[in-house]
Amino acid sequence: MNFAEKRLWFFIISILIITPGIFYLITSPGLKLGIDFTGGSSTTVQFPLDLNIEQSDIRSILIDLNYGESTVQNLSDNHFFIKTKELNDEEKSNLEDTLISSLSPESSSLITSFDLVSPVVATETVIAAAWAVLAASIGIFIYIWWAFRNVPKPLRYGTAAIIALIHDAVIVIGVFAILGKLADIEINTMFLIGLLTIIGYSVNDTIVIFDRIRENVLTYSNRQFTEIINLSISETLGRSFNTSFTLLITLLALLLFGGVTIREFLYVLIIGVAAGTYSSIGIASQILVVWDQKHIGSIFTKKHS
Repeated sequence: MNFAEKRLWFFIISILIITPGIFYLITSPGLKLGIDFTGGSSTTVQFPLDLNIEQSDIRSILIDLNYGESTVQNLSDNHFFIKTKELNDEEKSNLEDTLISSLSPESSSLITSFDLVSPVVATETVIAAAWAVLAASIGIFIYIWWAFRNVPKPLRYGTAAIIALIHDAVIVIGVFAILGKLADIEINTMFLIGLLTIIGYSVNDTIVIFDRIRENVLTYSNRQFTEIINLSISETLGRSFNTSFTLLITLLALLLFGGVTIREFLYVLIIGVAAGTYSSIGIASQILVVWDQKHIGSIFTKKHS
């Protein structure tokens, strides 16, 4: 298959996917921030072990109390971690009394710990994550430049990998902006963790193809660069799809049976894996082709003149 010849279609598909996300991102409210970013309260409750308490039972009570944006995590048997908007002493007592009357009438107390979640901490986390991404991007660029130093113009490979990385991150963020508006899905610290994970996966998938391109450039130095790109993608296509497909099956299984607490994390991974597989073929590799064709075009122009 002539992948290089279809590079314009790859770019158009990416634009069509990214544009709606950017539209929702720049229009109000953009990303829907969870309690981790807006601040709130964290409450740990312990029910008697002889009761059969489920996360859904607590979540239903929270919804009745108008805390529908809250999250519930099962720490162990009948031991739950609840994150809500910021509660004062009266609201905290009301929450505990409601849980007792609805789920454990014989208990006198359920709350084992109660803390306030500061949005300042979340802001610091976002800043630290941004610095981490920047440092990782610089490190990736330098590593790829060094690893591909034996092929012509190694800086192009590092640049193309970073562009593909940004492409995948923008798709994930844009999709979550849409989901926040249409499905009321919030982002939390698990979203950040998932985004950082996808950045690593995206680069890994891109490196697989780039490494084959490097081998073929040195082996078939008499071939045109577009031919080498097509050959390299064809040789790694099966591996890329098989790896991504098996990973997606695992992620879907976790999404179905893993509970609500890691839902956002799994959404990020599922979207990112699909975007990363696509970008390694349709974006990173094709950027190398466009860059090479532009260079060849300028040479032809000079010769013609």
